[in-house]
Amino acid sequence: MAKKRILSGMRPTGKLHLGNYVGALENWINLQDEYQNYHLVADYHVLTTDLSTDDIYQNTLEMVTDWLSAGLDPEKSPMFRQSQIKEHTELFLILSMLITKARLERNPTLKEQVRDLNIENLVYGHLGYPVLQAADILLYKGDVVPVGEDQLPHIEITREIARRFNTQYAPNDPVFPEPEGLVTNFARLPGLDGHRMSKSLGNVVLLSDDAETVKQKLRKAVTDPQKLRKNDPGRPEICLVFTYHKKFN
Repeated sequence: MAKKRILSGMRPTGKLHLGNYVGALENWINLQDEYQNYHLVADYHVLTTDLSTDDIYQNTLEMVTDWLSAGLDPEKSPMFRQSQIKEHTELFLILSMLITKARLERNPTLKEQVRDLNIENLVYGHLGYPVLQAADILLYKGDVVPVGEDQLPHIEITREIARRFNTQYAPNDPVFPEPEGLVTNFARLPGLDGHRMSKSLGNVVLLSDDAETVKQKLRKAVTDPQKLRKNDPGRPEICLVFTYHKKFN
């Protein structure tokens, strides 16, 4: 029996941190033997929120280095840059004819991004982000897409587009599968200050940090705010460092 096919991807933002590992990369590695995997460097997706291209190439090198170092095997999980395969944009153009502007505007993920990123003038590329994502998935006829629960609306849009294409152009012999979202359930790993782990907040442990750097960062991490003296009893259930210990030791 043929293995089902998975398409996963990340925007190239440079070196990865432990939050990226726990949130996605660890799951990709665990799925390598169960599924036929393809992994996408989503460099076109970067442009939907930042038009600068200055750092994309270097960020790609750093990110893929972390993928390989963490255990992704190119023999099992081919990796490629979205921008180097012209069929991504060709299929994106075709699929964009199969969905309305109103449907894309109802995407709850878009509404959250507009709010969180304080976007005043939404560009077409950002509005059409789920269509480009659909092209990424359907180009490889992905059966399964590992996602967080917040990304399920994008998978539903992909399913709608695939269904519309098949109905319009291949009613008797469907071209595209309707992919399923494989929901990744994980406890979000907090940053060193207890907030969301983010490079922009300076609270991350990078996968590429050496042992001494990790040690120095952990010494400054939030532990128990009520432990005022050295001999006071600690509370492991709220201690950030103990959270890391439980996960990685």
